[in-house]
Amino acid sequence: MIDALWLRILKTAYRKDPVVSFVVTMGAVDAVIGGVRASWSLFGLGMGTVGMAIALRLWLLKRSYLEQATAVPEYYLPPNSSRPQLPILNRNKKHLP
Repeated sequence: MIDALWLRILKTAYRKDPVVSFVVTMGAVDAVIGGVRASWSLFGLGMGTVGMAIALRLWLLKRSYLEQATAVPEYYLPPNSSRPQLPILNRNKKHLP
């Protein structure tokens, strides 16, 4: 159950942003190898890579959120048109063709 949920979360993350997910995976592998072999420089490099990738992802999310919030709607006509309004056309039943 937990494995299926974890797999679904990973698939969703890779589909949304494959570059950042790849960098996180690469950094996590470096950190695990550095931790197992007691190579603290590789462990630090891996953790730094993971941290930078997560910071990049959060920055991209914040930037896209700000761009959506400041989007100005486009109008096809100016608010005060220089042309007068057209009269309303009523179809008079007396003058049918």
